Amino acid sequence: MKKFYLTFASLLFAFLGAHAQYEPGKPGKGMGYDQHETFNPYFYNQVKGTEYRSANGAPGPKYWQNHPDYKIVARLDTVTNMLTGTVTITYKNNSPDVLGFLWLQVDQNLFKADSRSNETTHTPTGQRFSSRPDFVGGYNIKSITVQKSGKSEPVEWVFSDTRMRVNLPRPVKGGGDSVKLVISYSFPIPAYGVDRMGKKYTKDGTEYQFAQWYPRMCVYDDIRGWDTLPYLGAGEFYLEYGDFDYTVTTPANMVVVGSGALVNSAEVLTKTVQERLAKAALSDKTINIRSQSDINNPAAQPAGKKELTWHFKMHSSRDVAWAASSAFMWDAARINLPSGKKALAQAVYGADAKDPESWGGATESVKQVIEYYSNTLYEFPWPVATAVGGNLGGMEYPGIIFCSGRPGGGRAWSIVNHEFGHNWFPMLVGSNERRYTFMDEGFDTFINGLNAKQHVTPAPAIPPVGAPAGARGGGGGRGAAQDMYSIAQTYYGPAEEPIISYEDVLQFGRIGVEGYRKPSIALNLLRNDVVGEKLFDMAFKNYVKLWAFKHPTPDDFFRVMENGTGEDLGWFWRGFFFNTWKLDQAVTAVTYIDKADPAKGISITVKNLGKIAMPVTVEVKEEGGTTGRIKLPVEIWQRGDTWTFPYASKGKVISVTLDPDKAYPDINPANNVFKM
Repeated sequence: MKKFYLTFASLLFAFLGAHAQYEPGKPGKGMGYDQHETFNPYFYNQVKGTEYRSANGAPGPKYWQNHPDYKIVARLDTVTNMLTGTVTITYKNNSPDVLGFLWLQVDQNLFKADSRSNETTHTPTGQRFSSRPDFVGGYNIKSITVQKSGKSEPVEWVFSDTRMRVNLPRPVKGGGDSVKLVISYSFPIPAYGVDRMGKKYTKDGTEYQFAQWYPRMCVYDDIRGWDTLPYLGAGEFYLEYGDFDYTVTTPANMVVVGSGALVNSAEVLTKTVQERLAKAALSDKTINIRSQSDINNPAAQPAGKKELTWHFKMHSSRDVAWAASSAFMWDAARINLPSGKKALAQAVYGADAKDPESWGGATESVKQVIEYYSNTLYEFPWPVATAVGGNLGGMEYPGIIFCSGRPGGGRAWSIVNHEFGHNWFPMLVGSNERRYTFMDEGFDTFINGLNAKQHVTPAPAIPPVGAPAGARGGGGGRGAAQDMYSIAQTYYGPAEEPIISYEDVLQFGRIGVEGYRKPSIALNLLRNDVVGEKLFDMAFKNYVKLWAFKHPTPDDFFRVMENGTGEDLGWFWRGFFFNTWKLDQAVTAVTYIDKADPAKGISITVKNLGKIAMPVTVEVKEEGGTTGRIKLPVEIWQRGDTWTFPYASKGKVISVTLDPDKAYPDINPANNVFKM
């Protein structure tokens, strides 16, 4: 028995050692190329599939996720600067586990003076995701009760920074049992909500954008049970899918737009506005719903009311957000979906950004973006898509986006392309964006580039704060903008961090690179140079279909792509996503096969000097103007760092160039050209 234990221990140690070296962010050994490390067969954290998540990356036969439905009644008080509300959450436990307590996200607690965010992100100069020192906020929870059979029972709750634990009087059984929570709350409204929500003051009135405005259920999943990472500002969200029924009461002179469908338009809109909206629902051209002359015009609002209550419904969504202002102009047009269904594209914005090249053209941008992604990825599942021009750099929510309403030619399309791209990643494909930034920002940046490549008048990209130019909107094409040699010097330099990193772990100046641009570059390399466009597109679209309204992990994505393309891509994920390895391929020798007769061809030797392996494209120029190319697969690097191969040149060779299109992020392109 002793011999068995020693042998088993040795095997287990060898397996875990080989597997553990590819944990997220763990650096590889040294800088030299080692094919056994790059092509190590032990890649996946889970060796085989489970009944919840199949080995092919699809949800398993017993996949489950819990389901909360929300009914919210809220009131905006513009005098006291407070939002008060009551949220009723019906939480269904579809897991196999018994839950004796629940965890909720209470994101407004980020604005408390002693929040972890204030202690870890606040700087004297201020960061994009740090709160302002002159504002102290947070949730005031008035009461929490459990309702059962028409009776209410108070429950114990405890704040833990931006999380709240609710202890239940009776556990919620697994397999479909449910509990109903009623929470009464209020919070002061921040002017700057760390670029997620806030207010913009204009001469025509204040523009409010509300998000993270009600206590929300944390996700309980088959990966780690309750997922309760704190909200620090930079990292975004991980949420369950459910149905929403919500009302917001505001001063009567305000226009309110929100996630989902407005279901009481006759109560809050004049007959003229209703007629314009009905016309827009049938029109491919933009219809003006509320013009500048309607702003603060009593005739443009229902008569005789000091307040209006706006009622919205949203189905199969992970969140809802809304905006309100007396200063909004309003445009709308029809969205044509591939199934034949119709949706509504609309934009609201201030008069200072009404130029047609700015927010005056935002509705056309929304329509184009939604129709493009619906036709190429998955049909937009909600009835309305709204772009709000306000005070934020750019933030996305299901069916609605908050963007900068500043004037500026061409900016609306670019920001709408990015923020509404997020309605596919992660609003529709519900990845954990607080843990895996690349699965929403990176995937979104990738599809933004595909749209920009075919869009007839692509606008210049707007990078996120702290990101290099080009971090948004690019990544889908080739040409001068995709010169990877210049990009590699910044993106793959000494400051590089692993793509698989929490956003809150990344340096502020690297978020746009590691979270947005580099994942997009990697997916383009995979699509254009490793597996080919057709196989990639089929696998990527299938990933969206399989995980729509569900919670994929990086493993699930990697497996779907491998099964769909027919390729073992552990070497690719390991090099580009899990490590900060560099690509440096070189032409080290070119000789004539017969020195006496150049027409008999040449022998070319290439060397992999970095740790990342990639296919090789070589261009050979001969005297007389003849040029030819040869492409070699990545498997040439499986047995070492050097490969020699023949090329059937017909005469004297002038030069041999590696990667002539500058398609790869090679950190040392000086050794890519060999002149005879």
